[in-house]
Amino acid sequence: MRLDSVMPGLLSLLIILSIAGAARADEIKVLNDDAHFAEGPVWYRGKLYYVEYDRNSVSTWDGTKNSTFWSKSGCGPSAVISTARGEFLVTCYDSGSIGRISPDGKDLPAYTHDKDGNPFHGPNDFAPDHRGGMYFTCSGTAPGPVIDGKIFYIAADGTIGQKATEVHSANGIVVSNDGNTLYAIETEDHRLLQFKISVDGSLSDRRVFLDLDELTHNVGHIYPDGVKIDSKGLLYIGQNPRDAHAPLAGTIFVVNAEGKLLRTLKLPSPGVPNLALSPDEKTVYVMALDQLDQSPYHGKVYAIANR
Repeated sequence: MRLDSVMPGLLSLLIILSIAGAARADEIKVLNDDAHFAEGPVWYRGKLYYVEYDRNSVSTWDGTKNSTFWSKSGCGPSAVISTARGEFLVTCYDSGSIGRISPDGKDLPAYTHDKDGNPFHGPNDFAPDHRGGMYFTCSGTAPGPVIDGKIFYIAADGTIGQKATEVHSANGIVVSNDGNTLYAIETEDHRLLQFKISVDGSLSDRRVFLDLDELTHNVGHIYPDGVKIDSKGLLYIGQNPRDAHAPLAGTIFVVNAEGKLLRTLKLPSPGVPNLALSPDEKTVYVMALDQLDQSPYHGKVYAIANR
């Protein structure tokens, strides 16, 4: 192999690693060392809520212990979120529904289609807006070449409508701090899309915000998964690599509103699909995978210093 074909990729990798926020061992804490595909977390009223896909459950961590909050066979949960009404919603990826959970963990009737009868294929992640509503993605038949992912919106009155189609493996999603922009991940295309949010919740002006392969100078395909935003408007992008030994496996990317890479967070596990920030934003709670491609998808839940 020619040296000049190797050097650009190697140099790019070194540049990315040079701005990495490599955490010391004492800055990484394992909160759960037996998680089965932990995903879609949210911090709510002093507890970390997160799903375990392979256990069909929603778990909580209260600062000292992990507990099962809710479980439903066949759900295949991907994310959990609290609502303005005090209940919880969970994306049931396998059953094609949006589960509803009471504040005390009881199962409520699920949403299975929107107001026009459109079904939910592979519900994935949530993003609350500033009007008491909630966007959520459906991945469609992903992974694969078919582009049939969608974005739906649950209005404050509970009405659900379809807002975007033809999103390739629609995944993580988040609303900007001013409420005017929606960011949505296309995992199979290695990128984030950007939409303008209208007063009625409709989406327009679709464009590519960030290509993760370009951001990392094509050192290898990046498969972005979850995305969160902090009070400064910085985006934290998780990933779930196809190869545990990929050059940037275990890396969370932190970018600004212009898509510039500011820093990275590096975890010991190769898969870091999703995350949540503590209320003071000093800690990042990371859902992680050690076993990427087969059940029980063993992994961990980490707390890492945000610096």
